Amino acid sequence: QVQVRESGGGLVQPGGSLRLSCEVSGSLADLNAVAWFRQAPGMERAGVGCSMRANGVTLYPDSVKGRFTISRDNANNTMYLQMNSLKPDDTGVYYCATDCTPGSWYSWGQGTQVIVSS
Repeated sequence: QVQVRESGGGLVQPGGSLRLSCEVSGSLADLNAVAWFRQAPGMERAGVGCSMRANGVTLYPDSVKGRFTISRDNANNTMYLQMNSLKPDDTGVYYCATDCTPGSWYSWGQGTQVIVSS
């Protein structure tokens, strides 16, 4: 399994922005899919974006659509999650993944914590 390392989280006020980074241990360009997930306090992990290489489509749930954007820097094997207009409900630990639908066997990274609070 490709290893990932998330970074860029922090404390931000509502309406603010953060850019999360995900460095992968292999070739980002060769991955069929990359994704971001988050786990809010007391809740299950949920997807916040799925980017598929095959068709070039990136999907977002309605809760973040228009505010979150996944991008790739293949030269540096790093993907990003740009988060704008942050809301308190965006608070959670954010994880990147190399599969949009990871199975129960999937080994998650450490994640990076995002706290949206005034």
